[in-house]
Amino acid sequence: MFVELIATIVAGIACAGVVMLLNRLIGRRLPKWTVPVAAGLGMLGMTISNEYTWFDRTAASLPEGIEIAMTVEERSWLRPWTQLRPYTKRFVAVDSATAMTNESLPDQRMVSLYFYGRWSPNMEAPMLFDCADARSAVLIDWASFGADVSVSDADWQAMPSDDPVLKLVCET
Repeated sequence: MFVELIATIVAGIACAGVVMLLNRLIGRRLPKWTVPVAAGLGMLGMTISNEYTWFDRTAASLPEGIEIAMTVEERSWLRPWTQLRPYTKRFVAVDSATAMTNESLPDQRMVSLYFYGRWSPNMEAPMLFDCADARSAVLIDWASFGADVSVSDADWQAMPSDDPVLKLVCET
């Protein structure tokens, strides 16, 4: 976030500098307001660019074995350009490389989900998925395992059978 702030400031200074140089080259014929307008447009352009490239940059930096299951795009009237093309604000990734199954419960899979957001900290949650019954349970501190290594007190939540996270987990 700090690097993006610095990049935005540098973009504003660079655009203002280009207009100042252009003004000198043409004999100071441009109105005085063009320099701050150029700085503002440069900073706005850099901010928009950072919003639209955040998802691609973050997805490219994911380690091997972590696959993106779902993205959430946003449109906002406070950002009018998003009405034309929404940007990806957050996404859910599945660590399929470390997915675990129980031989006695072959339809269940335990994976780590990673939640990434544009302006929020990244979070991880271990989850248990039941592929046969289309349901999931978050495994937090109070979850306990029975003698057959099944989760005995899971708080199961029904999921739509076409949920992208469920589909990705059950395919691996």
